[in-house]
Amino acid sequence: MGALKLSVLDQSVSLAGGSDDDAIRDTLDLACDCEELGYARFWVSEHHALPTIVGSAPEILMAAIAARTTRIRIGSAGVMLPHYSALKVAEQFRVLEALAPGRIDLGVGRAPGSDMRTALELNPNAHAAADAFPQQVLDLLAWTSQASHRGIAARPLGPHAPELWVLGSSNYGAQLAAQFGLPYAFAYFFADGEGAAEALALYRRLYRPSERHPAPCATVCVWALAAETADEARWHAMSRERWRVDRAQGTFGPLQPPDAVSARGFAPHEWPTVEAMRRKAFVGSGEDVAKQLQALAAEFDLSEIVVNTWAHDPRARRVSYRLLARAVGIASTGA
Repeated sequence: MGALKLSVLDQSVSLAGGSDDDAIRDTLDLACDCEELGYARFWVSEHHALPTIVGSAPEILMAAIAARTTRIRIGSAGVMLPHYSALKVAEQFRVLEALAPGRIDLGVGRAPGSDMRTALELNPNAHAAADAFPQQVLDLLAWTSQASHRGIAARPLGPHAPELWVLGSSNYGAQLAAQFGLPYAFAYFFADGEGAAEALALYRRLYRPSERHPAPCATVCVWALAAETADEARWHAMSRERWRVDRAQGTFGPLQPPDAVSARGFAPHEWPTVEAMRRKAFVGSGEDVAKQLQALAAEFDLSEIVVNTWAHDPRARRVSYRLLARAVGIASTGA
């Protein structure tokens, strides 16, 4: 295995004291920073009607990022395909490919990215659409990779095609990606890695080579935060710890600053959840987190890892990505 590549997933997280608009603009600025640091890809997510994760239209945000970058690959992680027509998604990503030739990743998922009431507003046939996901992926693959499918062309046509990825956090997505010969990204951060080893092993064992991908191509997306010291990293990580504890209790809201989290503290019944998170967390100094990521890559035989970082202070996120880039060795000396 060669040098480890690092990529980014950003979810446009709303911060207490800020606005949703600020979160979208910060994602755009972060993409430019990460390109300068040497990250391979910058992916953005799709969620609906959530007060914390406010990126609802990745294809629009990707267009803005494409206009301000020149090298980094740009992708969706992902488009929640059951909400939409495969043809329309293909057309959107063909336009993106025309704007940033050879730089577009089209990551798709089956989950709603919302509650079911919202999913039904996006698509009244949401339940049936989820069952049709495999056929949608096949249609999308055809419309993005060839001139015509079912007698219809997804325009604009061009010499490049978006690279289609299947996203998932279970064996379902792993098997689907393997069957269709597509790259697969496992959402490691959803449940602190639970199920990752099984899903990746299944993907590789069942993989059917395709023209574009003769060999399996897999990655995992982890949540990680680095700072100049481990204590500082743990301080900033409290914001996400509070959010995850609240989410488990059905409470959602913008990300809280660590001083507010510290002042509030965690209730006795919440501490087991917090301690379990901390045991599995990729949190510490840049060197320490980099070593953890390299060990994970070696364990799963990965050449690339996607990093997702939340912090209430936007500067802390930038420091984290800079420290990881330097420690792993993807950043130039001047970055």
